[in-house]
Amino acid sequence: MSTVTVRYFVTDLGAAVAFYRDLLGFGEELRPSPAFAMLYRGDLRLLLSVPGGGQGGGAAMPDGTLPGPGGWNRIALQVESLPGAVGELRGKGARFRNDIVTGVGVRQILVQDPAGNLVELFEPLAAYHERPSQPAG
Repeated sequence: MSTVTVRYFVTDLGAAVAFYRDLLGFGEELRPSPAFAMLYRGDLRLLLSVPGGGQGGGAAMPDGTLPGPGGWNRIALQVESLPGAVGELRGKGARFRNDIVTGVGVRQILVQDPAGNLVELFEPLAAYHERPSQPAG
């Protein structure tokens, strides 16, 4: 599988890097400035940008609008035991937007990073099926 890249906007780069690295198991690849960091978890590359931090993804739009954190879009990370992961994260001070809910194929919950961006944690149920790997092309 090829790498998938997601960019999140954060207000405190240090707090965001610590959250993803220490609580969710991302590896820190690089942090070349106080406004940008690149982290990895498997085939997911996570770019963290501070709005207004100069050139690049955090730069202002032509009308002056700055990108910002939050909203409802999110990355989803599979865990082996959702209750176990939630208990561990709560013990480390993580903030959740909701409680565990059960859908057709998964149980899930939304955890917030320090800027309010969402990460969906999910545990597959018996009805969940992974899509077979497809060759890149």
